[in-house]
Amino acid sequence: QVQLVESGGGLVQPGGSLRLSCIVSGIAFRMYAMDWYRQAPGEQRELVGRITRGGNTNYADSVRGRFTISRDNAKNTVYLQMNSLKPEDTAVYYCKTVGYWGQGTQVTVSS
Repeated sequence: QVQLVESGGGLVQPGGSLRLSCIVSGIAFRMYAMDWYRQAPGEQRELVGRITRGGNTNYADSVRGRFTISRDNAKNTVYLQMNSLKPEDTAVYYCKTVGYWGQGTQVTVSS
């Protein structure tokens, strides 16, 4: 059974930082690319970024230079480091791989 479990969301002030984690079980984690998505209220789910199994990353224009994706294959975990957060980053954040999704974690950026 494949499971993806996100954590690390919360309420943060504009300009602040958060680090999200996604622990994956049930698949050979190191063999797969991992994606982070987000969905704001009333909006479509959008791709935030991806890390390949080799560790290469790419990002949406809206987060490039502020967000960083990394992975720890020994821990079956992918991370999303979010810096310089803006109110428009408020969303539920999901990790995804090969058709499997986590349950999401809420990030709210507000003063």
